[in-house]
Amino acid sequence: MTVTGYSDVINHALAFAAKHHDRQVRKGTKLPYLTHPANVAIILTRYGRDDGTVVAGILHDVIEDCVRDGYTREMLEQRIGDKFGDKILDTVLAVTYRRHDDNGVELSGDERKMDYLERLEQAGEGARWVCAADKIHNASSIVADLRRTIDPETVWNRFSGGKASTARWYRQVFERLREVGFTAPIMNELDQVSSELSRMAGY
Repeated sequence: MTVTGYSDVINHALAFAAKHHDRQVRKGTKLPYLTHPANVAIILTRYGRDDGTVVAGILHDVIEDCVRDGYTREMLEQRIGDKFGDKILDTVLAVTYRRHDDNGVELSGDERKMDYLERLEQAGEGARWVCAADKIHNASSIVADLRRTIDPETVWNRFSGGKASTARWYRQVFERLREVGFTAPIMNELDQVSSELSRMAGY
């Protein structure tokens, strides 16, 4: 793989994500939300992923989290497809929680998670990479916050369901990716951080 040091499409993806995540912050912190997709991109780049996968990593939360300011979910999907192509849009959609199932029935929070796990079976290789990188950054951030706080409950309380549910979720994603045959090197990192999170949760 040739390293050029600059990618125009990645630059545009970061600008696009910055616009749509503007004013959003990471849960329970004052960090700009853009730090998350940027870190997902860094993780994917560490593993030598192609620009398309990195772009999908940068954009992976736009459809899910940016339905506001006059933008509907459908409008965001179209904007991503128009600007970055259908392949990247398909990758983003594969790792986006759905609010409704195929029959239009609204899903509860737990049902959305189960639907997400089920759809990993049909997800492409790029989507599985984005999924793993996303969960690595999220879980690593929680672990880092737990290590620096004197009151771990202030960290766990950011998440609905508390520490057991949160730690279980990251292990479920790891186990599901392994179950569907995803054996990329990034799985070792996801295994380690999700195991550490479970240990810290006493789960």
